[in-house]
Amino acid sequence: MIAYLKGNILHCTLDSCIIEVNGVGYEVLLSGSAHDCVSGKTTGAVYTYMQVREDGVSLFGFSSVEEKNLFLQLISVSGVGPKMGIGILSQLSPVDVVSAIATGNVKKLCSVKGLGKKTAERLVLELKEKMGISGTGNESEGIELPGEQDDDAVAALMSLGFTRAEALVGVKKAKNAGANGVEEVIMFALRSM
Repeated sequence: MIAYLKGNILHCTLDSCIIEVNGVGYEVLLSGSAHDCVSGKTTGAVYTYMQVREDGVSLFGFSSVEEKNLFLQLISVSGVGPKMGIGILSQLSPVDVVSAIATGNVKKLCSVKGLGKKTAERLVLELKEKMGISGTGNESEGIELPGEQDDDAVAALMSLGFTRAEALVGVKKAKNAGANGVEEVIMFALRSM
């Protein structure tokens, strides 16, 4: 299993790059943030997920372990394969994906090319449960976050790989900075971590 690549960036397109490691060039399909990390550089590194199928082997690249963990959760949902998972993370940031799931914003998820309403609803339903997000799913983006619902933001941050203590500190900092909605709290918390 290839989990990480670091080497020379030989060529980049909008959705992939070729990374040379010890004389071997690996083609990696990239998430949006991974593309931003390696585009225009001569050297770079990505965390990878390797898919082995009858018709070939594919590598998918991510900018961080947390983003890779989110990808793994996305592809655990029925109807979402690795290509759809990388497509979601190419068109939406990890923060946008987690906040859309936390707030039940199916419309935002449906903005991803090729992601239908039923699959988006399944993503929200299954991942809210897996991430431990207990909210009822409000589709408004500026949802008010009372103190007891801070757990939704904490659970979302934990699903990205942060410990509970780190997530609690991040949410507290975000709330002190004036963040109000689940999405805003998550964004502020990620910036402060």
